[in-house]
Amino acid sequence: METNSSNLSTEQQIAADDKDLAKLGYKRELVRSLGSFSTFAIGFAFISILTGVFQLFGFAYTNGGPAMWWVWVIAVLGQLLFALSFGELAVKYPLAGSVYNWSKQIAKPMTSWLAGISLTLALTVSTAAVALAWQFVLPSIWSGFQFVGDGTGTYDVPTNAVILGGIMIALTTLVSLAGTKVVSIVNNIGVTIELVAVILMIVFLGLNAQRGVNVVMETNNTGANHSSGYLGAMLVSVLIGLYVMWGFDTAGSVSEETVNPRKTNPKAVIRALLASGVLGGLLILTALMAVGDLQAQELGSLGLTYVIKSVLGNAFGNLLLACVAIAIFVCALANQIGAVRMMYAMSRDNALPFGGALSRVSKKTESPVVPILVVAVIAMAVLISNIRQPQIFLVVTSCTVILALTSYSLVVGPLTLARMRNKWSQTESGYFSLGKYGLLVNAAAFVWGVTMIVNIAWPRQAIYNPFEPFHWYLQWGGILFPFGSLLIAAVLYTTYQRKRIGIRAEHRSGS
Repeated sequence: METNSSNLSTEQQIAADDKDLAKLGYKRELVRSLGSFSTFAIGFAFISILTGVFQLFGFAYTNGGPAMWWVWVIAVLGQLLFALSFGELAVKYPLAGSVYNWSKQIAKPMTSWLAGISLTLALTVSTAAVALAWQFVLPSIWSGFQFVGDGTGTYDVPTNAVILGGIMIALTTLVSLAGTKVVSIVNNIGVTIELVAVILMIVFLGLNAQRGVNVVMETNNTGANHSSGYLGAMLVSVLIGLYVMWGFDTAGSVSEETVNPRKTNPKAVIRALLASGVLGGLLILTALMAVGDLQAQELGSLGLTYVIKSVLGNAFGNLLLACVAIAIFVCALANQIGAVRMMYAMSRDNALPFGGALSRVSKKTESPVVPILVVAVIAMAVLISNIRQPQIFLVVTSCTVILALTSYSLVVGPLTLARMRNKWSQTESGYFSLGKYGLLVNAAAFVWGVTMIVNIAWPRQAIYNPFEPFHWYLQWGGILFPFGSLLIAAVLYTTYQRKRIGIRAEHRSGS
């Protein structure tokens, strides 16, 4: 790998980055234009604390009460283990496709292929899941956004959520098709708005606090609903932290579009998670401190939207909610871009059917066009297939988390084995490294990932079947969809794709 010099001009640094890419077998086809803030912004936008917290605050509060704040802290620490592990991998392998290409360097072919497929599915399903979040915000700003009924009918909310989500996916697709530079501009503006909005919420909710920080010790007796007491409540509520705080690897997935990625991307991955974790924790805490009545039913049904408007008033509250709507849009855009980069990275290795079309980069926008359209179509299909399901929000978000954690575990598991077998060499001086703590961090990340997969996939009614109509296949959705999809993928790999994998000639360095 080329070593970085602070004396290099941008052009010289890009040339050095391209040499690093060539050593890994690929020629550059994507434009290198992202700097440190843009790379961080992509990871931060993907995590988007406003999107996830507004979407799942009510669920977590209903199941865990004010003390659900602690599951956020636990989730941050657990996901940080992944982020630290990925930081080292981003130094050694600055490639598009994050977990797929990282796993490919240290694991068996089928393992890396499944890691890539898992994350591609997670990102695509997540694009749909994030698009649903507009339903939690827009109708609260203006009732005209409730196109279906008045929001009180059994199917009003889920059907309207699909309509709003479809509109969002159409818009993010148009932005994605415009190319990397346009995406970067839109993303940077959106992230700036989200950062300002989060800080304003924290400050003004804090100024209106009606109780102290000890509120996080109150459980609202939610443990009584579980045979294991409050531990059971925490295991359900942790979904909010897991759903929000993944996707930080996206900051590494744009390595081939980043200037000096071996320096920039590891920092971006870790900073995106830490910034989101701290700000999200403060937002939840100040909301709990400021809300008028901790027993209000609206905390469960309307979530953080209720807190913002009841504490800060309609005018200021609606302004902040408009910022949340923008943050959700940018989050959906980041999800789509992440899915596209994964699909592109796998296709240029001929690891997906129709690899030639999926890996073709537009000369005009320097972006892969076909994957953008494919992700949009699949995300739309996920929405439409759930159009009359009141459980749509929790089922889709849970399956997203399971697929994401599966892909992450398929990276840190082989990385742990590589260290145990002394097949992992330390990164050069001057670059991010876990040093002697690497094995401990990697192993802990794997244990955390597997534990949370089992926890979220467990067919409990509180997550998958909390509302009528009760369907058995929904309650088992956390197993049927993610692992059923991976089983089909494994069959496809062994019977068709395995013998076809290899860097396509048009993407190979020197071609």
